[in-house]
Parts: sequence; C-alpha cells; structure tokens
Amino acid sequence: MTLQSFSLRRASARLALALLVFCSVVAARDLDQDEALRLRQQGVILPLEQLLQQALDRYPGAKLLEAELEEKHDVYIYEVELLTSEGVVRELDIDATTGRLLKDKED
Repeated sequence: MTLQSFSLRRASARLALALLVFCSVVAARDLDQDEALRLRQQGVILPLEQLLQQALDRYPGAKLLEAELEEKHDVYIYEVELLTSEGVVRELDIDATTGRLLKDKED
C-alpha cells in the first residue's frame, strides 16, 4: 500500500464517520405544539401532564426547567429537564407512547 492510497483510505474513513455522526444528530426532530396536540388527540402519545408527574415523583421537590416532544427514529420522546432539590439538573427521556423511562442522566 502506498502512502497516497493510505491517505485516501484514511480520508474516506473520516468522511464516513462524519456522515454517520451528522445523520444521527439529524435523526431527532422537535415537534411543535400543533403537532403534539394532534398526536395527543389521536391517542398516539400520552398527555405530557401525566408523564411529567411521573418524572416529578421520581425527584420529589424538583422543578421543571424544560419539556420538549421529539421524534427520534420513529419514536416519540418527551425530553424533560428537571432541577432537583439538591440543585442538580437531570435530563429524562420518556417514551411518549408508553410512558417508559428511556434515559435519566445528570445534565
């Protein structure tokens, strides 16, 4: 293998990796309030209030910082950020269709 072909392979690998990262970032889509309301009325997703209460019950005394509805890989996810009573920001991902907790991490 020549130095030139090695460099070309390496550049191709970098490009493929960059494309993969870009596609995974683009795969998430924020939904607006009209779309969220339509999905709720159709029974596709559960009410945010119900799932938000589950998240707050997980961290008593926590305050809601932000809640968004996203679509990732054909799954509707509520992304909820809470400020715990200890002053820690937690990010929770909740399946909007089933209510199942998908992720709970310190942000």
